[in-house]
Amino acid sequence: MLSPQSLSETDRREVAVWAADCAERVLGLFETEAPADDRPRDAIARTRAFARGDLDAAGEIRRRFVAGRAAHAVSSPAAVAAARAAAQAAGVAHMGAHALGAAAYAAKAVGLAAPDRPDAVRDEVSWQLEQMTDATRSALRQLPPVGEDTAGPLGSGLLASGLLGSTIREIQAAIGSTSSQRSGR
Repeated sequence: MLSPQSLSETDRREVAVWAADCAERVLGLFETEAPADDRPRDAIARTRAFARGDLDAAGEIRRRFVAGRAAHAVSSPAAVAAARAAAQAAGVAHMGAHALGAAAYAAKAVGLAAPDRPDAVRDEVSWQLEQMTDATRSALRQLPPVGEDTAGPLGSGLLASGLLGSTIREIQAAIGSTSSQRSGR
């Protein structure tokens, strides 16, 4: 049985576009520090190709960790978060819940890059929500609330805690996640 965090392949292709948009928006934070490292940019391009149906899930599942390794090539926390946003976007081919991880890491990157702007994360989340299509919202509503299902990235680990967790909770509340509504959130 598949995890409720997986989503159908059609829904994963839909949310991949949004995840790529979120990650691409912060890509410059990584590239400023590591201009010759194309792993995050390539991951975003592959995510878009997967969304179009040009790449299959199996091939992308094998490559999903490449962009994440780029986080070790940079030192600023904002650049690390930007690389992780790209890695999460690439992971959507494997599991749709990674789209929320891409958005959360992108928002974190923005916040880290602008510590003098207390609303930077909230503004980024607002932008992310504005980019969602109805189909993206519908697909993301199928995901369980962050921290409640251990069979995937939205389990009790990194994406469920701290700024990442609060960002995902904010996104899920804003889209009216039916799973969140059932659990009283």
